[in-house]
Amino acid sequence: MTHSYIGTKRTTDAQIVTRHEADGNDVPLDPKRSQKIWNHSPDGFQWGYGGSGPAQLALAMLLDVTNDEGRSVGLHQQFKWDIIAQLPDSFVLTVDDINTWLTSHFF
Repeated sequence: MTHSYIGTKRTTDAQIVTRHEADGNDVPLDPKRSQKIWNHSPDGFQWGYGGSGPAQLALAMLLDVTNDEGRSVGLHQQFKWDIIAQLPDSFVLTVDDINTWLTSHFF
């Protein structure tokens, strides 16, 4: 099993998305890597709508999965609209889900 991303809306502005590893470890997904490439949201991640926080999360997830800056930048806005904007307050999104989206939409 590959890793997954888990998000739960908090009452504070800063939302935390964790990367849940197959071995059971949870590591927060850090927005800084994606912000160095394109700083949509200095405040970090959001989801469930089509704004700047969701764009930052889309870029961060695609970077984490593909490790390809050019591909991630080129696809993150569509990924935001198709997937991130549709996520409920609490979600689990697997790498397999993301790879299925990548394959079905662009390859």
